[in-house]
Amino acid sequence: MHTLLSQPAMNEGPMNSDVSPLVSIIIPSYNCEAYIEQTLASVLGQTHRPIEVIVVDDGSTDRTAEIVAAHGEPVRLVQQVNQRVCVARNRGFELSRGDFVCFLDHDDYWHPWKLQRQLEAFRRHPDAGVVFTAFELWPQVDGLFPDPLARASTDDDLPPENPILTGWIYHRFLLDCWALTSTAMIRREAFAASTGFDVSLPYSEDWDLWLRLSQEHPFVMLDRVSTLYRQHPSQGSRMLREIDYRTRMLWAARQRWGLASPDGRRLSDAEFDHNIAHYHMEFGLQHLRHGSRPLALQSLAKAWQTRPMKLRYGALLLAGLLGWRPRA
Repeated sequence: MHTLLSQPAMNEGPMNSDVSPLVSIIIPSYNCEAYIEQTLASVLGQTHRPIEVIVVDDGSTDRTAEIVAAHGEPVRLVQQVNQRVCVARNRGFELSRGDFVCFLDHDDYWHPWKLQRQLEAFRRHPDAGVVFTAFELWPQVDGLFPDPLARASTDDDLPPENPILTGWIYHRFLLDCWALTSTAMIRREAFAASTGFDVSLPYSEDWDLWLRLSQEHPFVMLDRVSTLYRQHPSQGSRMLREIDYRTRMLWAARQRWGLASPDGRRLSDAEFDHNIAHYHMEFGLQHLRHGSRPLALQSLAKAWQTRPMKLRYGALLLAGLLGWRPRA
């Protein structure tokens, strides 16, 4: 686990209407020359000031660093040899000074009101550690990404808070990773105490962070789209992996903290098992689709063992044993 150096924020003391808090935006980048300019434009177009923007370039071999370096304040370029996204995010935090921090992926896009409305939510919820928002998938249409301004959500009033995903929601994170990293704003002291992103995880590192933070702090979810989540084939979430990090992480969380949030709300054993079995099935089908039969059958067997009364899991395992392969 990476140990973070907690540096003092610019504005000490509680946030109030007379102090405009500094927000640090940390962008890990790698070979993103096609998208980084648009991402930075969305940050610099935010209605809230002051901000600092730290782009940690993780050993790009294209023009990413050149594009970022062409910007002046408040954009700062930091370069490092390739060490993957978690190291880049943690290093950006160590160099930051903000009262609040946001981690924006290098190809995503923010609507202009995002930071301002999140800070207002922190004022309403001074005990909250994280405020996150809804997001929208941003796919290509005829080979091009549509104009983000045409997809902008309105800001005529305060975004509504999602009652299910506001408060102590550790037990909800045992079901799914509800918070997209690019949508979240985190109180500085909360992130520092969490020890940051786990650099040993190549996948689900954000989910792991939310599980740890949600054991210590309430969350607030604003039910309005603030972020466009760009979809393209090279995304890390689409990679075929040899380890099912989701189920490994969720089992570890259950063993460490159980199934209950600090306020007493909890999942039942059946709800947890249902979810784990479903993830085993998904992982198994993904590998069966790509021809990795031994790993696929192992995962399908785990799904069936977890929920032996679920006939579908047994049927999929049998089909896999007989040589069936799902279509891509």
